[in-house]
Amino acid sequence: MVFSVLLSGCVAFESTVNPRAVLQAYPLYIQEGETITLDARDSEAVEGVITDFEWDFGNGKTAKTVIGFTSHTYEKFGIYTVTLTVKNSGGGEDEISTNIVVNGAPILNLTIPENIKAGESALLDASESFDPEGKELLYSWDLDWSEDSNNDGDNRNDVDAITSSVLLPTNKSGTKRGSLTISDGDGASQYTTFELEISTRTFEVEWKTEQISFSWDEYLDQGSSWEETITPGLEGRIISFSAVLELDQELGPQDNFTLQLDISEDGYKKSAKTEGGNITANETSKAEMDRFGINPNGEDGTYTADFAEDVLQQLLNKPGFRNGQGEWTWTIFAQQADPDPLFDGLPDPDPGNDWTLEVIIEIQIPILTEIAV
Repeated sequence: MVFSVLLSGCVAFESTVNPRAVLQAYPLYIQEGETITLDARDSEAVEGVITDFEWDFGNGKTAKTVIGFTSHTYEKFGIYTVTLTVKNSGGGEDEISTNIVVNGAPILNLTIPENIKAGESALLDASESFDPEGKELLYSWDLDWSEDSNNDGDNRNDVDAITSSVLLPTNKSGTKRGSLTISDGDGASQYTTFELEISTRTFEVEWKTEQISFSWDEYLDQGSSWEETITPGLEGRIISFSAVLELDQELGPQDNFTLQLDISEDGYKKSAKTEGGNITANETSKAEMDRFGINPNGEDGTYTADFAEDVLQQLLNKPGFRNGQGEWTWTIFAQQADPDPLFDGLPDPDPGNDWTLEVIIEIQIPILTEIAV
């Protein structure tokens, strides 16, 4: 209240009437980078008219409008006090304030390996991510965009892991793509994609020649047979074999045995009959068979593949180089043991014979050494 004394001796009173400020702010809780709306249109001049709306947004920014409506964007988290001053034409003013809470977005820090080979596990590490306000973060990994693990028709919204870091196994070379979303649980989140370049492995191959041998010895009665199955080509490329069936030395006529080999996968079958040796030279009756150049010799070199097993598959199962693979069935038939009895009903003086079978197979085995490149 202001007063003054007039010359006539009368006292006159001059008064200033303040306006009434009304402020609505919405929303009061926002994320970084979002905008609030400020509405003061319900403010009243009380006397005269409102001439100014002066805004202080609490972050160092101010504005002045002639209408009671504006907006403002907050780029950084924090609690801000918005203050509005309303002025009228009579020189009065009124002030009102409200608080705005701006939630900070989490900071996403993701590291992935630069070099990884097929079969290795990649460490995807987001454990250095943090929330500026100290909130506990939530993690959602979609580890492979080529798969739809939740079967909803969208390959890029799966939740394959929820930990801060993931050890991701790889099973083939190529590019694996995925994504990570972190959230503070309060509406703020960050999203990033990642790519893993998974390389093949490089192997140096050297072929080593080895001989594997098998031997059996048994007795066969006349008219009976013996059979045994081996699988010699599992670890290498078969080059050759030789086999000798030898009967025990006997006086008199030599027994008649047959040695047979059947490699069904190749459609290969071969047999040999025993032939009498020189008795005076103490030679026994034998059946012999062999085969050379079954497959070409291996060539040393360098190969690339995801796994060593892939290289072995390529080398051992290459068309034209896999002869002799599969089962080898050896059979011995005792067709005749001489002499038979001279008269029916009498004991056979030579009912059978002891025998030995020696088989030597030459194979080449690829020795793989991985090369760091």
